[in-house]
Amino acid sequence: MSFQPRRPSFQYRRGCRFCSQSILKVDFKDPKILRNYITERGKIVPRRLSGNCAKHQRQITVAIKRARNLALLPYTPPRS
Repeated sequence: MSFQPRRPSFQYRRGCRFCSQSILKVDFKDPKILRNYITERGKIVPRRLSGNCAKHQRQITVAIKRARNLALLPYTPPRS
């Protein structure tokens, strides 16, 4: 049995983009900002990966769902 030492994990705390830049506002009509919070498969990026605070992550989730409903964002990735 060989023992592999654990790699040191370099976790850094990303601040919420919306809190730090008070100019930005979560809006479902702005798909350019919302695309940063969707994976290439069309899933919403979780809070621990996006670095958002809980308040803005909830707003982003609602905004993405509204934008999908209005066909501003896709539900699924485009076929290739």
